Amino acid sequence: MRAFAGGLRGDSMKRKILGSLALVAAAAVLYVFAEPSYRQGEASLAGRRAPDFTFMLDGQTKHLSDLHGQVVVLNFWASWCPPCVEETPSLNELQATIAPLGGTVLGISVDEDSGAYQKFLHDDGVTFPTYDDTSGKTPGIYGTSMYPETYVINRDGEIARKIVGPQNWQDPAMLESIEAVMKQN
Repeated sequence: MRAFAGGLRGDSMKRKILGSLALVAAAAVLYVFAEPSYRQGEASLAGRRAPDFTFMLDGQTKHLSDLHGQVVVLNFWASWCPPCVEETPSLNELQATIAPLGGTVLGISVDEDSGAYQKFLHDDGVTFPTYDDTSGKTPGIYGTSMYPETYVINRDGEIARKIVGPQNWQDPAMLESIEAVMKQN
């Protein structure tokens, strides 16, 4: 009988140890995803050429490469995305800040409903250039699957940072980061 009871205690101890290890592993995964450097950028993309694409702006066909020489804050968004809506006023302010310094915010909407897109632009007073990519091809070129997602592209057309999730673009650390890219070259 003692051997049987000892075996049960051994099984119970193994379960406790395995349970503890699983909790530690889960905590480690959460830490990695919550760490600010993970949310704020992917160094692995830094220095890669930003994929070129075609878009319509003010009735004219444009290419991202037409913006060579400017710092481009390329933001993928949608009017149906609450975090995207939340960060729009901040992007408007960023546009006003960086435009005189040779930068631009370029929004790429993935709205399939052009009416909702146009209504959002009007109602929310979007002041930065934006394009409605109803095909969804442009986000695919960048591997974007979450919205909002932003790429900071330097004057040479290289990705400086990838930022996932809504941001306060007026946060001093964020402005400092954009300013550092603006001062390159």
